[in-house]
Amino acid sequence: MITTFLLASIALTLSPGPDILYVLSQSISNGKKFGIVTAAGLVTGILVHTTLIALGVSAIIKQSELLFTVIKMVGACYLLWIAYQVYKAPASIDLKSNINNKKSLLSLFKQGFVMNVLNPKVTLFFLAFFPGFVDEKSENVTQQIYFLGFLFMLQAFVIFSLICFLADKLTVFLRNNKHFAVFLKWFQIVVFIFITVLILI
Repeated sequence: MITTFLLASIALTLSPGPDILYVLSQSISNGKKFGIVTAAGLVTGILVHTTLIALGVSAIIKQSELLFTVIKMVGACYLLWIAYQVYKAPASIDLKSNINNKKSLLSLFKQGFVMNVLNPKVTLFFLAFFPGFVDEKSENVTQQIYFLGFLFMLQAFVIFSLICFLADKLTVFLRNNKHFAVFLKWFQIVVFIFITVLILI
């Protein structure tokens, strides 16, 4: 179960989205140190969402296992909806629109943290994603979710940091290879469908 969760988390983190593009753009425009600090802020914000999910899911399970199952089903439908939105979106990656003027390291950390915390889609996504890997019959549901949350944070920070170091090479590649953008689009779709299947089974 943990291995499956970790593989799914890595696949999700590698899927191009606002967070990874923001980290990439900061690394390109200001250097890898600024990208890593931005990543640290974004990842720290996950703690807030993890806490909300941990408290909420635990309360739901105590009330009704049937309701918990319904939430997992709704979460699966939500992930399929995200896959459909990715399918409709153009296969392109715009890094320039994410590049900001140089800021202090503390400002970037705060901005990354606030960006993550104030994004309700992250909480919705975690609510759709995490329950599929939780043993609802266990008494330590809250601890399970926190463990999954810290595991997600760890792999996300490692991947973001690696991207910061490879930013220059990745930028040239992404801007000059249209086929790669198409690949990333379909990669996201496959990832979301794969996780939906995991949740349902």
